[in-house]
Amino acid sequence: MRADGREKNQTREIKITKNYIKHAKGSVLIEFGDTKVIVCATCEEGKPKWMPKEEKKGWLTAEYSLLPASTNTRCQRERTKVSGRTQEIQRLIGRSLRACLDLEKLGERTITIDADVIQADGGTRVASICGGFIALRELIDKLMFEGQLSENPIIEPIAAISAGIVNNEVVVDLCYQEDSNAQVDSNIVLTKSGKIIEFQTTAEGEPFTKEQMDEIYSLAKSATDKIIKMYSEV
Repeated sequence: MRADGREKNQTREIKITKNYIKHAKGSVLIEFGDTKVIVCATCEEGKPKWMPKEEKKGWLTAEYSLLPASTNTRCQRERTKVSGRTQEIQRLIGRSLRACLDLEKLGERTITIDADVIQADGGTRVASICGGFIALRELIDKLMFEGQLSENPIIEPIAAISAGIVNNEVVVDLCYQEDSNAQVDSNIVLTKSGKIIEFQTTAEGEPFTKEQMDEIYSLAKSATDKIIKMYSEV
């Protein structure tokens, strides 16, 4: 039995509140249990300066932050230099969401996904990716409605979930208590069709078996299917 009484294949309660920030073309408050993240999507004309002029496509980037009171001890604002952990998570969010976009159909535009964690209890990066997709979809819908895009650049939906091995059992959607004691820790990003974008799985002590890895994927696939279905219900 897990600490909060869930079955091994059961996610925490997931809540999605769209249009949470009025000034952003796409925004959402996404909640995975006690983890709460505000995600906004904004768009600027023009591609990044580093991109060659002959490439007629756009880009998507991401920024991530923990608010000072989001954890049980106050964390410092990263005003001038971001930590290695923050850089890793920002790159993960950006990579994941670029994987679901046809950047040529986006045109010479730059989309920024901002994920701000207002309360953390495990799984902040996967919640940010799921919220990022919802905010991105809202932004794209508005650009198409305004006539700025002639084709939808989203290839297919994506979702992310944490998983791992806790007390020798494979479980999905780890809260902080489980994550901090996990024998194996995973963050998995999948497309609707089941293709893998990220499968980050690390043994914190003893190695794990291929059978356990397959079970981690199976539970993650069921969870991301559930989340993607929720996208169409909000």
